Parts: sequence; C-alpha cells; structure tokens
Amino acid sequence: MANPNIVNVTSIYGNTAYVIPASTAVSVAWTHNGATSLTGLTPAAGTVNRVTSIVVSNVTGTAATTTVAIANNATYGSGIPYHIAYQISVPANASVIVTDKTSSFYVTENQSVGVISGTSSALNYTATFEAIT
Repeated sequence: MANPNIVNVTSIYGNTAYVIPASTAVSVAWTHNGATSLTGLTPAAGTVNRVTSIVVSNVTGTAATTTVAIANNATYGSGIPYHIAYQISVPANASVIVTDKTSSFYVTENQSVGVISGTSSALNYTATFEAIT
C-alpha cells in the first residue's frame, strides 16, 4: 500500500531523524554522488510520514549552502528531485528552518527526502516527523 488512508489512523508516533553529510555534491544538479538521505523519512509499508520540521545548523565559522528535496522514488538519488530548499546559504554558526509545522508535508513509501551540503561536514540536519499508520 503506497499511500494509506489517514482518516482511520491506528497510530501516530513522533520521531526525529538526523544526518551530517561528510561529502559535498559533485555538482548543483541532483546526483546520486554527494546526495545524502535523511534516514527514517522514507516510511515503512502501510505508513505515511508527516514531516513537521527540518532544521539545518552550520557548525563551522564559514557560510555553507544547503539543498533539501523530496524525490519521487524510495531510493534517494534515483528519482526526480522536487526542491524544498535549493542552495540556501546557512550563515556561520547559525541555523536555518527549512520547513516547520506551518509548511509540513507528507512522505509516502515511494518517496524519499535528501540533502546536499555545499561544504563537507559543515551542516547538521535534524528533521522531526510523525509516522502515521
């Protein structure tokens, strides 16, 4: 079941996913090389995830760029990217809220969310989501 009916919800579990990409993208285009999946955001069968926030924190003294996208394939990097944030500059020692509860979105089992950092190991990504079955 790729997209369960959430009118008859059995359970809603709050979760947090996080990643620190150790490499940068090969180019600004969506590529498998350099793209890092936000582990946990692709739901299990019969589940839909409601992503309620994505926060990007720059832990270095230099600005770094971030790209966040949802893809139309569960295997991150093999689908078409639909950018939520594209090459946004995250200032040194600062955080950027890419999405929050007012702009939340759903991820089904045939989709994935991924990130690309402009600087290796500079950005920490934290996402909160609800797994709905």
